[in-house]
Amino acid sequence: MNEMETRGLPTVMVATIEFESGKEAQDKALGCDLKAVYTEHPIQDRTDEEMLAIADAAFEGLMAGLLKS
Repeated sequence: MNEMETRGLPTVMVATIEFESGKEAQDKALGCDLKAVYTEHPIQDRTDEEMLAIADAAFEGLMAGLLKS
């Protein structure tokens, strides 16, 4: 993702809140600060309706991250 960002291609990582500290550690190790949107955890065994609600909740953050210069 960092390479894509340096080439001018906006990226946003999507993960559950369980992976937030791992993303921060990876950013520190790589010397970057990638954009991320976090969702509820866990997502395993969610119904289709629950997954749609999670996706809807993440959409605004995803768009903001992709469109922000």
